[in-house]
Amino acid sequence: MFNIEETAANEVPLRLFAPTAEKKAPSVDMAQVVGASDILMICLDTLRYDVAVQEETAGTTPVLSQYGPWEKCQAPGNFTWPSHHAMFAGFLPCRYEAKNVADRELLFFPFSIGLGKKAPKGAYGFQGRTVMEGLARDGYDTWCVGGVSFFDKRSDLGKVFPSYFQKSYWNPSFSCPVKDSTKNQVDFLLRKISKADPKQKIFLYLNIDAIHYPNYFYLEEASKDCIESHAAALRYVDGELGRLFRGWKEQRGGAFVICCSDHGTCYGEDGCQFHGFNHPIVNTVPYKHFFL
Repeated sequence: MFNIEETAANEVPLRLFAPTAEKKAPSVDMAQVVGASDILMICLDTLRYDVAVQEETAGTTPVLSQYGPWEKCQAPGNFTWPSHHAMFAGFLPCRYEAKNVADRELLFFPFSIGLGKKAPKGAYGFQGRTVMEGLARDGYDTWCVGGVSFFDKRSDLGKVFPSYFQKSYWNPSFSCPVKDSTKNQVDFLLRKISKADPKQKIFLYLNIDAIHYPNYFYLEEASKDCIESHAAALRYVDGELGRLFRGWKEQRGGAFVICCSDHGTCYGEDGCQFHGFNHPIVNTVPYKHFFL
């Protein structure tokens, strides 16, 4: 008789889970975070790793920099759609040096897909199709505040990601062509959390699209997107995140934050423009997690 659990357990050879490097202790115990803290997952859509480090080194992103350096990671995909399917299933950007699954630090561990029946040390094991479904089963209210068009519910494709959440929000003032998009998202969120039950734990996914194209208008002299306007957009976003973090701490008492990019983008390197293809710049992203 076909046994689905045995099939899942044997789907991936166990030898693949032997780490290629010395196993590091988990940087956070998600089993202790879940249930005790709000969780914010902030995607700085399209942010390049090299630009993130450049601005960190220059001291122009003081809000994000106060929470430690960016980690160099492999992107889950080369554009928003595949990256988010991976991240929402628990597969966040992984260490750049990783050579197999065991080299990842898994914060969220999906059961029943062939990775084993026991979550790794430090990971939150969840049941369900997504991290959000697992957290909802454990009492979280799951929110999505979208940015790029994959969260625009006016289209059929744009309804997919929002459907993974109990509450989802998008309006045209959050969209890429709007220079104040991040300000508008933060204003909206500060109003929402002021009315939220302080005893109800929240998982928030926030897709910030200011760095995505177009971004030329963040640089006064620019007439088209370029790496300099990409950096200027990051500086703008950093300031707005300062408002969000302050407001969240004042009204909610802190949170655990996952902040990362979903993919990079090219501005003419090797003849490449933007993203949606494999290139080292597209496939390398910044990542960090921290407590407010």
